[in-house]
Amino acid sequence: MDTDFTKLYLENQLCFPLYAASRLTTQLYEPFLNDLDITYPQYLVLLVLWKESSKSVNEIGESLFLESNTLTPLLKRMEQKGLVERKRSSLDERKVLISLTSLGDSLKEKAATIPDKLLSSFAGSDPDYDALVAFREQLQSIVRLLNQKIGK
Repeated sequence: MDTDFTKLYLENQLCFPLYAASRLTTQLYEPFLNDLDITYPQYLVLLVLWKESSKSVNEIGESLFLESNTLTPLLKRMEQKGLVERKRSSLDERKVLISLTSLGDSLKEKAATIPDKLLSSFAGSDPDYDALVAFREQLQSIVRLLNQKIGK
């Protein structure tokens, strides 16, 4: 019996190019985020809060596909840096609300240039802007599909 192991080759896996693209994209963001003295996961939290300045830990977790046990230490570090404030809800003590501080909010202005800087780093190479936008939309579809498959 000859078993076909080619499905197990790294280049034939769906997970690897997604993983590699994620790591490499995060590395592209690093110099811009270093200027703001924040990490990539902190940037993601700030992106959520810049849209709506206050959210519960669970709502942030849903937006970022993170469990609260992963998110809580991150939010505590952000609170220590003065970027966010954590408060228990007066209506439900089990709920922790996260709000931007003035420092966290002030980073929004500086961060507003990051998407354009990141896109300009692709200048003169393939893919072009429209291809990147189409790729992002495809990835968002894959994320929605995967999220449905795991039952969340």
